[in-house]
Amino acid sequence: MLEGKKILIVIGGGIAAFKSLDLIRRLRERGATVTPVLTSGAEHFVTPLSVAALSASKVYRDLFDLTDEAEMGHIELSRASDLILVAPATANIMARMAGGLADDLATTLLLATDTPVMIVPAMNVRMWTHPATQRNLTVLRGDGIGVVGPVDGAMACGEFGPGRMAEVADIVAAVDAHFSGGPLSGRHVLVTSGPTHEPIDPVRYIANRSSGAQGTAIAGALRDLGARVTFVTGPADVAPPPGVTVVAVQTARQMQAAVQAALPADAAVMAAAVADWRVENASDSKMKKDGSGAAPALTFAENPDILREVSDGPNRPGLVVGFAAETDDVVAHATAKRLRKGCDWIVANDVSPATGIMGGSENAVTLITADGAEEWPRLTKQETARRLAERIAKGLT
Repeated sequence: MLEGKKILIVIGGGIAAFKSLDLIRRLRERGATVTPVLTSGAEHFVTPLSVAALSASKVYRDLFDLTDEAEMGHIELSRASDLILVAPATANIMARMAGGLADDLATTLLLATDTPVMIVPAMNVRMWTHPATQRNLTVLRGDGIGVVGPVDGAMACGEFGPGRMAEVADIVAAVDAHFSGGPLSGRHVLVTSGPTHEPIDPVRYIANRSSGAQGTAIAGALRDLGARVTFVTGPADVAPPPGVTVVAVQTARQMQAAVQAALPADAAVMAAAVADWRVENASDSKMKKDGSGAAPALTFAENPDILREVSDGPNRPGLVVGFAAETDDVVAHATAKRLRKGCDWIVANDVSPATGIMGGSENAVTLITADGAEEWPRLTKQETARRLAERIAKGLT
């Protein structure tokens, strides 16, 4: 319940603003006090009168209303609540928040606050998947702002896909989780991510095309649900998320040691693309051509099977999640891998070049469990991470 909690709700200007009316009602039913802020765009979709009636509160609209400034200045208003909830958060609001703008009441409140902020994005699918919006989302997550949704669904514009505002019940559940510390509060989750680099000589190495973006997104999503995250990462293209314990490694054997040192954990998400082989006769100095045309003879040795060691080890987490990047027969190979490795779940995807997934911003996964294969739609890697984190939270209850 939200008894005694004070929530400032900022309603953005999108068609999904109609859901904010039901959201206000549901929050108040759970005991929260709701103070609404209506943007000028939102007034095209909901009226100040309906918002005031449902919230039983004054509706704040104008940054330069002198009466309001005399009674409660915008600085005080921004800090008088326990949570600021932006619902819906349009692409425009997200961009202005990420850029630190303060050109109306809503953005001024958001910039001036030291109160936790949670956004509920809602927009056209193309706007949501646009690189600019995804960059802004990364910035906002990095600033510690909570994110609920969006979800896949039919749009008012007639399109279908990610961008639909989360359902009211899910938003209320996220608010509940925020005040209860999150469903993973007190849990330790180990996440591995990125490629490994196996040296040939001091300047050359064997690697793969993993960017580390999916593992990074997973670590951030688990953090957002309250988990204490140990993030063991190879040399990825993306920066690790803030608010987690980062252990940077280069090789598979370094990752093996870091993983063992991080245990015990409640769950392990082994998203790293670990090289299967290393060069056993790597040179201590740079190899050079000698003019003979003969290539150097490289001898390979098998790298440790980190996923199998975690699944079979004495400090086995309660839930072990592996990943399977395949180019053909994805479900069959991933199902066999889950049994072979002894893990609980496998997150499988098709990384053949035509999919654009390896190194891209989206993913299309199939979750393999003892109950079978569950195909997920193609989503951004952040949304895939959020869904997986929520499943992990349920799996640990």
